[in-house]
Parts: sequence; C-alpha cells; structure tokens
Amino acid sequence: MTRLFNDPTAFADEALEGFAAAHRRWVRSVTGGVVRAGGTPDGEVAVVVGGGSGHYPAFSGLVGRGLAHGAAVGNVFASPSAQQIRSVARAAHGGAGVLLMYGNYAGDVLHFGQAAERLAGEGVEVRTLAVTDDISSAGPGQPAERRGIAGDLPVFKAAAAAAEEGLPLDEVLRTAEHANARTRSFGIAFSGCTLPGAGHPLFTVPEGRMAVGLGIHGEPGIGEEPLPTADEAARLLVSTLLKELPDDVPTPEGARAAVILNGLGSVKYEELFVVYRTVAALLADAGVEIVEPEVGELVTSFDMAGVSLTLTWLDDRLERLWRAPADAPAHRKGALEAPAAASGPREEEADDTAAVPPASEESREAAATVLTALRALAGTVDEHVEELGRIDAVAGDGDHGIGMQRGSTAAHRAAAEALALGAGAGTVLTRAADAWADRAGGTSGALWGTILRAVGTALGDQDAPTASRVADGVTEASAGVRRLGGAETGDKTMVDALVPFADTLADAVAAGEPLTGAWDRAATAAGSAAAATAELLPRKGRARPHAEKSLGTPDAGAHSLALITRAVHGVLRHDH
Repeated sequence: MTRLFNDPTAFADEALEGFAAAHRRWVRSVTGGVVRAGGTPDGEVAVVVGGGSGHYPAFSGLVGRGLAHGAAVGNVFASPSAQQIRSVARAAHGGAGVLLMYGNYAGDVLHFGQAAERLAGEGVEVRTLAVTDDISSAGPGQPAERRGIAGDLPVFKAAAAAAEEGLPLDEVLRTAEHANARTRSFGIAFSGCTLPGAGHPLFTVPEGRMAVGLGIHGEPGIGEEPLPTADEAARLLVSTLLKELPDDVPTPEGARAAVILNGLGSVKYEELFVVYRTVAALLADAGVEIVEPEVGELVTSFDMAGVSLTLTWLDDRLERLWRAPADAPAHRKGALEAPAAASGPREEEADDTAAVPPASEESREAAATVLTALRALAGTVDEHVEELGRIDAVAGDGDHGIGMQRGSTAAHRAAAEALALGAGAGTVLTRAADAWADRAGGTSGALWGTILRAVGTALGDQDAPTASRVADGVTEASAGVRRLGGAETGDKTMVDALVPFADTLADAVAAGEPLTGAWDRAATAAGSAAAATAELLPRKGRARPHAEKSLGTPDAGAHSLALITRAVHGVLRHDH
C-alpha cells in the first residue's frame, strides 16, 4: 500500500478529501480536518480530537454523533498545526466551548496548546487534555510522561458522551480526566511500519522475536522477547496490565472494564479474535467483568504487524458513557434518537494574506537576502532529508526529515510570495514562520515557526537589519523554543545546538564582530554541540523511552539546526 505514494508531502490533505467524500453522511471537510456534517448542537460542548495521519480510523473516523465533533489531522505521524486545529475548532464550536483532545506527544502538545491560546484570545472558551494510557512509555510515578495510544478511544468517547448529556465544559474536562486516569494500554509488534513512499520499515524485529512496549509512530519497542503463540501473547498483555491498577481500583476481583484489543495495521481480524479468546478467559479468571469489548483496528500504525490491549476500569458513570450510543464512520453502537437542532455548518474565516504592511526600501532589500537564505535552508534540508529521517528513526518515528522538508519548502514559497508583494524582512520571515508551522506540523514545525517569527519580529519592516538586531532575534528564538518545548541543554534536543549558537552569536556581536564572522563562529559552536549530543541520553520527546538506543547518534533536531546555520552563513558571506 505505501508504495502507491512516491510523494507523501500531500498525503494527509488527499486522504482527508477522500475520507470526507466517502463518508458524507457523517462528516464534511474543513481546512486540515473534518467536522460533523450536521454541525454541533447549539449550547453543546464541542470535543475536537486530533493527531497525525497513519492511525486510521483515528482520528477522522471517530467524528460523528456520540463521539467527536471534529478532528484535526496532520501529515504522516506529525501533529496538525495550530492553524489547522484552530480552523477545525472554530467550525465545530457550538457556543459552549471546545475541549481539545490528543495523544501525549511533543508536537501535539505544542500545536494544540498554541491553538488553545489563539482560540481563547478570540473569545472561545477552550480546555485541553492529553491522553496518557501507554504504560510502557513511563513508570507509574510519571503518568504525565506517558504516550497516548489506543486508550484514545475510550477517553474521547467518555468526553463526547458527557458533552452530549449537556454538561458544561469544565465537567466534560473532568470526565475526560477521570477516564484517562482509569485507562491503561500495552502493545507488542512483530514488524515495524513503512512510511508512504519509503522502501523499508522504520524498525525491524529479528526473526523469531517480537518487540514489546511500543508506540504508534514507528518507534521501536522498549525491549524484545521470543515470538509467542497467540495464547502467550494474550497472557503477556493481560498480566502486564493487571500489574498496574488505578489507585481507586484496589483489585481486579469484581471490577468492571471496557476492553479493547487493537490491531496495529496488518494483523488479521481472525488472528485478533484468537488472541481475544484468551484475553477474555484470563480477565474472567482474574474476576474482571468485561463490558462491551471491542476487537479490531481502532488506532493503527500504517502496516505495523502488532496488537495492543487497553483496559478502562469503569465505575457507574464511566460505564454509562462507554455504553452510550455512537454513530461515527469507524465506531457505531446502540441506537440514537433524532439529532438535536444544530447550528449547522459554520463558515471558515477567509485568510487574507494579499496585503502586506508597508516597508522601507532598506528592509525590502534585506528581505531579498532573507529569501536567498530560506532557499539555501530548504536546499540543505532537501540534500539531507534521508539522513535526518534515518537519525530520527534510531529512537523516534523517523519523520524529522520529511517534516523539515515540508516546512522549509512551504516557508520558502510563502516568503517568495510576500517579497513579490513588497514585504519587508520582518514580514517575509513571519509569513515563512506561519507557513512552516502550518505545513510541517509536528514538533519541528512549532519550533521552527517560533524561531523564524522571533527573528522576523526583531528585524521589523522599517529599518535596515543590523547585526545587533539579528543577534537579539536569535536570542529571543532560543528563549522562545525553551519556553514552548520545555527542554533545556542536556535533554538531547534541538536546544543543545540552539543555545550555544544564540549565545556565541550574541557574544561575538557584542564584541564588535561583523555579522558574517559572528555567524560563522556561532555556526561552528552549533555544529560542535550537535555532534556532542551523540553522547547524551534523551530526556524529552518520543526518544526518551528508548534512551539507550540513541547513544552514539546525534539528535536529529540539533543536527538539522547545525546544517541550516552553516548553509545560511554561506549566504551571508556571499551577500557581504
């Protein structure tokens, strides 16, 4: 299937268009996602979910009555951008506020958080919740560090059913938090997944072995064990989850649980049913009452051969919400009454980017240099895209190269359009920043959008850029990335290269060195710092659960930043 797509850069847009065409009964398309075809009933909280492509039926297939009101969908294994999320949320908003829900991944946290800030600034009451059900990604004492995998479904459904009961936004949020706190998942895989257009999987499993404790973005497992029989796989899944019960469920004896046996992409349904036969027997032996189990593909990872087991420990309220009817393209149960009157489809706001702020001649001249630098940046990313993906795949999901390529290409295109309209250097950079963040999604999209915007704000459109203003912009970019992502030096992230780059540039400019020489010195510092990340253990992001595997390999984000700063220096040297 994945070889049908030689160019995955437009994969999400095309997939969403086809999905909406096939499911007009349930959904309609909006920019970057889908919303319920009939809109959100007036006065009902809108539950908007989202994440990257590659997980169907999550997330677009879970939009419909009794489930989500809208879904924002990014490209392959990449978060939707803040602009996409905002667009979907505004289209879904029924006047009672919006709850944004997503899996706990760095890019999703950044973009959904930014979208929430923008919506709040526009007068929309908004809350956010990250699902954290994957017990393999962090210990019991670190629930906030856990990833969201197939537990998305019961948590999303609890929130949506509560919204349809007419509860206010904060009560819908509390319901989602309660469901999340009582949901646990654990997965195993027998092969990795292959991204569209790629010729090999993101990770492989040796013959006769299986990976245990893996995510849904092509991350390798946290360990390996001998290949099991179906019964042995069921025993591993059940025993692992029964070892960690929620604090308010002291024993499985007499407890009730919603049970999901989830196929990750290429395990046949008959095989899933064989595994579930033993899962059900083992849970019954432990005294667990199973409530409306689900067996099938609910949160996938493209063509990964693997399964995950999810248990949501129910109380009376959560059981009512789990049993509540739903009618979405990929999840239906029960019977629904005629829908309440809805506000109907809301028109999306037009994005008028034709006009640009006035700019001085000096700033427009500098904008031409900015465009040349962005062209060199995009060319460097194109040259190294496979290398960046390979580095990222060692302990992550392998999409860093593709994401950087999408973002840098979009940034260069937007900058060229702004320059043609007479924009100054600041506007050219801020237009590029917005395009990068919107097109790339993911962590790198949010961070590079922050970097370009900070530099653009410092340069402005009226004065000729000076070395001091450039250094100030880079310093603010460094601070902004740390605020946004929460990482510091030593965490094995882009920050490990960005901080020494910004600090060295500021010191050299303050000492009176011209911009070209100061940038050269700073780029050298960034390159050395990026190379040194090979000896660090990651403390942030998807690589954290696989820390040991990343030793000897530099961080992809730090490496790409070092490559880009060196490429930009070539433009500055030629320009001067």
